[in-house]
Amino acid sequence: MLDKTTQPSVCLVICGGIAAYKACEVLRGLQKANCDVRVVMTEDAAQFVGKTTFEALTHHEVVQSLYNNTETPVAHVDLADWADCMVVVPATANIMAKMAHGIADNAASATLLAAHTPVLVAPAMNTHMWINPATQANVALLRQRGIQMVMPESGHLACGYTGDGKLAPVQQIVDSALKVLSGKDTVSAKQDLAGKKLLITAGPTHEKIDPVRFIANCSTGKLGYTIARVAASRGADVTLISGPTYLEAPEGVIIQRVVSAEDMYKACMSVFDDVDAAILTAAVADYTPAHPADHKLKKSLEYLESIDLKETTDILASLSKAKKGQVVVGFAAETNNVLEHAQAKLERKGCSMIVANDVSRPDSTFGSDTDRVAFVTPQGIEQLETLPLSDVASELLDRVAKMLEERA
Repeated sequence: MLDKTTQPSVCLVICGGIAAYKACEVLRGLQKANCDVRVVMTEDAAQFVGKTTFEALTHHEVVQSLYNNTETPVAHVDLADWADCMVVVPATANIMAKMAHGIADNAASATLLAAHTPVLVAPAMNTHMWINPATQANVALLRQRGIQMVMPESGHLACGYTGDGKLAPVQQIVDSALKVLSGKDTVSAKQDLAGKKLLITAGPTHEKIDPVRFIANCSTGKLGYTIARVAASRGADVTLISGPTYLEAPEGVIIQRVVSAEDMYKACMSVFDDVDAAILTAAVADYTPAHPADHKLKKSLEYLESIDLKETTDILASLSKAKKGQVVVGFAAETNNVLEHAQAKLERKGCSMIVANDVSRPDSTFGSDTDRVAFVTPQGIEQLETLPLSDVASELLDRVAKMLEERA
């Protein structure tokens, strides 16, 4: 049995990847936050950073084998009993596969299988390994079981590739571990959407007049991206279909970038059959030029007195008509008679719920960091006060999760 101190106890599990050297920085960050840290590492991890380094930093024996450990004869069980939290850095595809399927063939995997306190995983690997369906299925399964993730970023990788799979910043991993230890990481701890597939649309659409001009609106995509981020943190498998924005893709979200209303319609229809819910925040253009020019129009030669328009395909109505048990949520950005227009839209489109907001208000307009919404369903209207976008996302997803539970 390992002796516990009054300090928070963290078992740092280090796996074999080039990002293993970053585990040293994570360890020091946890120590600076007054954590007592012990290390278990794989044989492959020692190929990148020797165990002597971690023994010098922790003043404890590093566990690398299930046998012959002087501080504890049953290392994997004692470490699991001792730790208030386990942090896996870097988490390889291999260790996550073992965690997902209960394989305990070395000290690291056996310790993780014995864990009965929170586990935080920070993956890092080659892009193709990360996006491989097997890895993504294992990540989804682990999150469904309550394993918390600090998802990898996109960037230049040591293997020479550029893409997803880069270890999250050290401070982000440390901060996430401290939140877990303090019990304040309620957003990521709540996994009520684990195993659910969500389609979320966001941003404006651009309807081409000619190759350099288009019709658009004021949508920034901020709310849709926030909903996607919060949904992913609650365990959902999220596909975000985004019109043109300058926003970065949320961690752990599959993103499809489109331009026009027609592009967005096709993208939505291609994935809708496989999702449990669709949340359509995008401000899709109602009209598009009927005859866009294939060259830049010259004012001096091709004076544009008017633009012939045609209606775009109604995505919300189309998905509502096509739904087979899915929850479909639409949005109504209005400037007057907000609730009346939202109720009429709900009846006209046939969706599960309309989220109405008054975009004439400075605290609820396009690009704001807050929103004042009302949830309109066939059962009635629920008006919320002005809230930060993350809180709006959480309130919305609470209701979507409840609808999914009722339908199940």
